[in-house]
Amino acid sequence: MGEEKTVEEQIDKIEKETEKIGLWKQIREDFSVPKMNDPALNSNIELIFNYPGVWAIINHRVAHKLYKKNFKILGRMIMGLTQFLCNMDIHPAATIGRRVFIDHGIGVVIGETTIIEDDVLIYQGVTLGGVSLNKGKRHPTIKANSVIGSGAKILGNITIGKNGKVGANSVVVCDVPKNSTAVGVPAKVIKRDDKNGKLNHNDLPDINKEMFEYLLKRVALLEHHMNKCDGLDLSKEDHDLECIYKKFITAMNSIKK
Repeated sequence: MGEEKTVEEQIDKIEKETEKIGLWKQIREDFSVPKMNDPALNSNIELIFNYPGVWAIINHRVAHKLYKKNFKILGRMIMGLTQFLCNMDIHPAATIGRRVFIDHGIGVVIGETTIIEDDVLIYQGVTLGGVSLNKGKRHPTIKANSVIGSGAKILGNITIGKNGKVGANSVVVCDVPKNSTAVGVPAKVIKRDDKNGKLNHNDLPDINKEMFEYLLKRVALLEHHMNKCDGLDLSKEDHDLECIYKKFITAMNSIKK
């Protein structure tokens, strides 16, 4: 019951904040957001033809107003048309704060009970989805100033904390603390209390690579200990493993070509 009250408080706060400036001022604000987030923007004309994420947000503003006033079918129709035109599926009941920017936007899915606070940046292919068929809060909450990398899947009633960052193609099923970065499948928190507001996709660690490196070093250490203590001769087995490893490297190089 306490959790539901907290969710309602979050929604009320965002709704009141957006109502303060009015719908049309909010739409003008949405049109100004790409100038702050996308260096590829050269003119206002491009906003009309090249920024489906902006149009999806603007259409959602209108559909959300109608949905809240109990014109639910009309709200769904508007977002259904938006899905056809913009290739994004955003439920009109989702709560979206101010200055939210969907960059490129193709393939973005935002579920019914999703809460997105102010100044959130979402890249293409992101899913803010549910894992339950029960009524109630079943989609994520994205706190202010967060960045969600392309292709990321954030599933269930979980929270991405303020200033949180999710790496591309990560699958997040647990809460991410504020000022933290999460990457991987399933996602793991790799940075905490990171005050940098940007998500540097080229500076994310390869968790699988690091794990394999650890395992290889651990196995080598155990082999060395066994050879030293038991006087075992594993030269034949070692030769066979080297052959398998060379075949693997050759196969990987052929794929790259």
